[in-house]
Amino acid sequence: MLNFQQPAAPSEALQNLRQEIREFLAHELRDRTPAQLAASWSGRDPAFSRKLGERGWIGMTWPKRYGGSERSALERYVVLEELLAAGAPVGHHWTADRQSGPLLLRHGTEAQKAELLPRMAAGELSFCIGMSEPGAGSDLAAISMSAVPVDGGFTVSGTKLWTTGAHAADYMILFCRTGERSEDRHAGASQFLVRLDLPGITVKPVYDLAGQHHFNEVNFDEVFLAADTVIGVLGEGWRQVGGELAYERSGPERFLSTFTLLAEMVRRLAENPPAGAEQVIGRLCARVALLRRLSRSVAAALQDGEVAPIQAAIVKDLGANLEQEIVEIARTLLPFAPDPQSSDPLIALYAHTMLRMPIFSIRGGTREILRGIIARGLGVR
Repeated sequence: MLNFQQPAAPSEALQNLRQEIREFLAHELRDRTPAQLAASWSGRDPAFSRKLGERGWIGMTWPKRYGGSERSALERYVVLEELLAAGAPVGHHWTADRQSGPLLLRHGTEAQKAELLPRMAAGELSFCIGMSEPGAGSDLAAISMSAVPVDGGFTVSGTKLWTTGAHAADYMILFCRTGERSEDRHAGASQFLVRLDLPGITVKPVYDLAGQHHFNEVNFDEVFLAADTVIGVLGEGWRQVGGELAYERSGPERFLSTFTLLAEMVRRLAENPPAGAEQVIGRLCARVALLRRLSRSVAAALQDGEVAPIQAAIVKDLGANLEQEIVEIARTLLPFAPDPQSSDPLIALYAHTMLRMPIFSIRGGTREILRGIIARGLGVR
């Protein structure tokens, strides 16, 4: 039976933190366009990330000796959901804060942590994840890229695909094989810390249907990785990546990517709501509240050292469904067509969100893969 922890009740300190971040965002985002707000956590602004770092809002739960603030997971969650609800451009540091930093804290060497974590917490470094490959997709056990042992380290050749943000990242956490294939598809994989300016690495853009560049193909041609770039233990990559994916799949970004559209739609329709709008919006808000509780409970479990891959998959799957449904409901309730060139902020926001909608059920693991994970966890597959 799956367990979801009961989130703690909000305190006065949390309410004060929420008000502080809202005032900061009201000032910083005052001139953002609808397209920028619709980008949500994939929007990149290194200067904005550094401002968050100066306030201690990146790496919030990390030890102070590594640049963190030693604050609680719930305090971090408050900051994250306010950033997402406002459409803040947090993409530059998002992966580093969400999963790469926690991965290094748990499995990295002291040298890796001392060198990188303070710069990550300052908003100075951008990370990407090298997991998916052509022909493998969300089935990570099907990866074929191998790191071949050589004197002083390894050489790597092959391709990673759908690598979000690689064109602007400083580092990649690379997941590849370091052992022979066996009947155990999960055995013999490892993780490496890879600088993306190394000789032999080529990053090519992959444009989505809206003509936007978030994804990339990253090619490795006999790239040398020194022995000290290994993260954790050789051959334990599958176990390590399971914890990393729990961070990736369970956060509030998995159900708040379209929240700016929902909020603006509610404000507009409140003046003269069409028939049945109150019931539809009420059900959407109830589902947001439920997903928020589930997501916060996974955050608490991760802080306690649990892995929680099944709970994280549930949050991600339900969240993607909700995000896409918000756009579909906007189609039925709003009395105008989407137009990205419109001077009306809501119409433009609606258009830009609709163009991004298809990727919600792909990023972080496809719907089919996630439901397979959930089914196995429940013992029904």
